[in-house]
Amino acid sequence: MPPFDAAAAPLVRNPRGERLACSWVTGAPGSPACVVIGHGLTSDRERPWSQALSTALAERGVGSVRVAFSGNGDSEGRFEDSTITKEVDDLGALLDALAGRERRPLAYVGHSMGGAVGLLRAAQDDRIRALVSLAGMVHTAEFVERLFGHLAPGDPMLDKPHCPFGLALRDDLTRHDTLAERAADVAVPWLLVHGTADDVVLPRDSRDAHARAPAGSQLVELAGVDHSFTGAGLASMVDAVVPWLVERLTSAR
Repeated sequence: MPPFDAAAAPLVRNPRGERLACSWVTGAPGSPACVVIGHGLTSDRERPWSQALSTALAERGVGSVRVAFSGNGDSEGRFEDSTITKEVDDLGALLDALAGRERRPLAYVGHSMGGAVGLLRAAQDDRIRALVSLAGMVHTAEFVERLFGHLAPGDPMLDKPHCPFGLALRDDLTRHDTLAERAADVAVPWLLVHGTADDVVLPRDSRDAHARAPAGSQLVELAGVDHSFTGAGLASMVDAVVPWLVERLTSAR
């Protein structure tokens, strides 16, 4: 199996033909392992937590790719069209580009709504050999009503003018309602990490998913840590995730 080489990074387009911007980081020479890192709602591929993960993984010899889902960051597409369903397709397109005709030890790390994307993709796509959910969204209808129920279409989300609230997002989150029951379909090693001070995606989302996940999944709660793993929470998250991923990717070869 060829090594994961960032210098040979492919152009990735989703099923709509929209280019997905990616940050590629090569691991140790000869290592085929790769971790795909997906961001959350109103975010992009260059957040401190995701850059810290890429750096720490590279130090352990594991390559990574941080993807900006369509309509986010400098990827093509409209933010107003961004939904969990669409981003599941985006992730599938990136996995297609990574896999080609070869199979490699491959993991996915998703934050917030990106965690919901990972849950749904891993439940149907056996190319993902290990899954990490960081403050992963599970109760999607509750989330959109609690945070954005007061917004009209076009209003900025979380005070970000470039992230207008749209009916497509609201309807998709409402239609999914909750992903808790889908947790039982995740048949790969699964690590759920959540800060106890998270007031964006509540810790019970991870608790409810973990309660329904197959035996062997692991829930790590970080005391006093917020949604974005800021401050000391960043090192705590990296320390929980990176050794776990390295062990699973090494054993998956």
